[in-house]
Amino acid sequence: MFGSVCLFVLLAAPVEFNRDVRPILSDKCFQCHGPDAKAKNIPMRLDVEAEAKARAIVAGKPDESELIRRITSESKAKKMPPVYTGHSVSEKEIAVLREWIASGAEWQAHWAFIPPKRTPGGSIDRFVRERLKREGLEMSPEAPREVLLRRATFDLTGLPPTLAELDAFLADRSPNAYEKAIDRLLASQRYAERMAMRWLDAARYADTNGYQYDGERVMWRWRDWVIESFARNQPFDQFVVEQIAGDLLPNATREQKIATGFNRNHRINTEDGIVPEEYAVEYVVDRVETASTVFLGLTMGCARCHNHKYDPISQKDFYSFFAFFNNVPEIGRGIKYGNSHPYIAAPTRDQESQLEALKGKIAAAEKALPNGSLEAASYRLSLALDYEQAYVAKEPRVAGMAGQWDIDDPFSLSAKIYSDQVPDGAILTRMVDDPKGKGYGLIADHGKLHFHLTSVWADDALRVETAPVLQAGRWHTVSASYDGSKMGAGIKLYLDGAPVEFKVLNETLYRPFNNARNVFPQPLRIGMGWGKERRFNGQIDEARAWARVLSAERMAAVAGRADRAKMGRWAFLETTAEGRRWFELEWEREKLEKSFPTVMVMAERPERRDTFILQRGVYDKPGEKVEPALPETLGVLPPGAKADRLALARWMTARDNPLLARVTVNRFWQSFFGTGIVKTTEDFGQQGEWPSHPELLDWLAVEFMESGWNVKALQKTIVMSAAYRQSSKASPELLSRDPENRLLARGPRIRMPAEMVRDQALAASGLLVEKIGGPSVKPYQPAGLWKEINMQDGDYEPGKGEDLYRRSLYTFWKRTIAPPMMLNFDAAMRESCVVRETKTNTPLQALNLMNDVTFLEAARHLGAAMMREGLASGFRRVLSRAPKAEEMEVLNSALAYHRDYFSDEAKARAYLNQGASASDPVPNPRELAAHMAVASLIFNLDEAVTLN
Repeated sequence: MFGSVCLFVLLAAPVEFNRDVRPILSDKCFQCHGPDAKAKNIPMRLDVEAEAKARAIVAGKPDESELIRRITSESKAKKMPPVYTGHSVSEKEIAVLREWIASGAEWQAHWAFIPPKRTPGGSIDRFVRERLKREGLEMSPEAPREVLLRRATFDLTGLPPTLAELDAFLADRSPNAYEKAIDRLLASQRYAERMAMRWLDAARYADTNGYQYDGERVMWRWRDWVIESFARNQPFDQFVVEQIAGDLLPNATREQKIATGFNRNHRINTEDGIVPEEYAVEYVVDRVETASTVFLGLTMGCARCHNHKYDPISQKDFYSFFAFFNNVPEIGRGIKYGNSHPYIAAPTRDQESQLEALKGKIAAAEKALPNGSLEAASYRLSLALDYEQAYVAKEPRVAGMAGQWDIDDPFSLSAKIYSDQVPDGAILTRMVDDPKGKGYGLIADHGKLHFHLTSVWADDALRVETAPVLQAGRWHTVSASYDGSKMGAGIKLYLDGAPVEFKVLNETLYRPFNNARNVFPQPLRIGMGWGKERRFNGQIDEARAWARVLSAERMAAVAGRADRAKMGRWAFLETTAEGRRWFELEWEREKLEKSFPTVMVMAERPERRDTFILQRGVYDKPGEKVEPALPETLGVLPPGAKADRLALARWMTARDNPLLARVTVNRFWQSFFGTGIVKTTEDFGQQGEWPSHPELLDWLAVEFMESGWNVKALQKTIVMSAAYRQSSKASPELLSRDPENRLLARGPRIRMPAEMVRDQALAASGLLVEKIGGPSVKPYQPAGLWKEINMQDGDYEPGKGEDLYRRSLYTFWKRTIAPPMMLNFDAAMRESCVVRETKTNTPLQALNLMNDVTFLEAARHLGAAMMREGLASGFRRVLSRAPKAEEMEVLNSALAYHRDYFSDEAKARAYLNQGASASDPVPNPRELAAHMAVASLIFNLDEAVTLN
């Protein structure tokens, strides 16, 4: 890594510790003589100035410095680094160290931990030109206008310019034509989708839980929140605060709570055989690693098991930071399908509008009920007691009506029982007649009333027990109510209508997903145990269940009410047309609310969970207890601040945090130029690379903060610069001298991200469906992949209609079997946080473009367009420029070849039979097949998948 750091260092210039010396020490020495030296019983540290100068460095005297003696020693026993490490110090690096010591061995704090300062009179082009001048180079000319518009349109929207946009731009010769185009692109809804693409990688967003089972979850409402935030240009500091701690903001809105899904996007293990406590730790570790990478550019996860070997982050620092994220009311095992607690209902704006309209209709219907509000209250009582999924059975073994039930929903149960002897372990009411005990119920066991909520096994349950209050030889009404959001604290137990005290025996429930697709559609069974000895042998007069929590007054009414027949459901329904109307609207409201998507969010436990340093990072080896705190080297929270996630978020976005602004502008720069000003986007620590333009990085960071964290303003500044607008053509000499374009003597030339490659084909062919947000969709994918790799029984079923042609941002993402086309073009796996894209060129990519159904179907439609408009039109749709004469010769030659190749109409029809979309009727299928083949050739050009 660090060979390239010195690429631009001229030893004739003064040696600088941060730029020239620290990278050598970090790469070759800190593994032993760094922050973790004490744990290795090594007495000398080279990362601390006082210790280094006391033992190894004599300022001004390199030959008297132990550091120089050791790295130049001929003795294998004394030479540093030791041979067994595989490291060695080159002659060039020795020269740098000698010169630094000779010049006084001036030390500097690590550059990334010093707050950025803005150079007066700075600009992107000033810093770039100054660097080029020192290197004896100049900027390249501006790129051709059509190339420039294509580059900017892809960079800001992820899609190619339309022919109309291209023609309008080329026709506009005004001095600010380019700026007008940039403003138009920034205002586009496409812009927000483009920005969200890379944020999903950073946030490890996916539509499944990961690990072996990898069942589906529902988090798309968080993804849509991200899109909406970029669309309205939410200040980036607020964007960060809401994702870290939106739930802790005063009077937090639903949207602010949804934002915290950022920290619930991690993988969740749903296997029955795991140790939940182990994975609960893994989830918090993931949050620490993600937050530190995305917002701080630090590899903090390296300190999980020991002090960081390279950066000043101790293991105690790691677990103090860990403590901020360790207070979520969750357990280590999730559920196989759906969202694990905590989660909230997250209706879309359309659903919210529908709900508000329904509420208005319900209020009007209630006013129309006979006798006004008093009569309405009676109807409400009737509904609460006897309608809302209240099922009645008069015989001990008669099942009630089947219903949609979810053990995470609120509900109430009641049963009237009589026994000559106090029942032992008898089931009074339960939902599922299952030997494993899945479901819930009231149980009389050895004179005590139990309430059980069980998912899979006996130890996977919420169980409570009352004092011994049941008496033999008399009737009892036993009742329970449960608020699914509060676990043990949400239970109320009643005996004969009066509340009774209880103790919680177990509270490790594997919580199901509150969605109509995943509930248990089972009947209420009365007195049904799983063995003869477990059945209740007494009498049960009746048992009831309600899909709501009843109040204590209602429970008392259930225990002693005598007028049930008069206030029954049917009496209410048949009373008046107005009553039936009100009832129907209430039922419609309930169905609508049940259809709301949910999203996993952050929440805080009422009592903070203790956090300990885990010895060697092992979940069951706690050591010293720690409190939430920042890494010592980065500072402390403000005096009096409550040490929670909100305080952490406020510190993250504070002006004196040296990292967030730098890290963020560097990632935006990377998205436009392919490489960040700091190449190691994920690591701003001592193992990270020195910035190619440090003054530019700091200038951009301060500009960003002082603009009010205005993302669009920052990006406009970048794309308006002459540095960005340069031609990407380069001489062999320049390519040899600066292959990665770190000096910025030319414009960027980058292979497109996977999403753009696919979306371009859809857009150029006219197939793209531009619909914002909503559930993830399943475009074409080779058959059988899920069955081959995943342990589930189900296979991948492609979507239909418009789902096949949505932007790739909305593609269903299964962690263990990510979309194969995306992986071929180097998309992140989404198993963990990724902030630096990889770029490869492999034969698989060409095969993908030539054989994937998506690209063949797009080629068929583009071919049809070229039959109408000419070959040059199709070329221009994809490449945004007219073909040169020699290129037209190649296109015409290819067309002639394929006309001959498809002389067999059966062969032509087989080739055209790609994808689900219909073709416009054509008189000559062979001609369409030939044009389709030419379109496929265009999609497969290097220029088609490259931003020049």
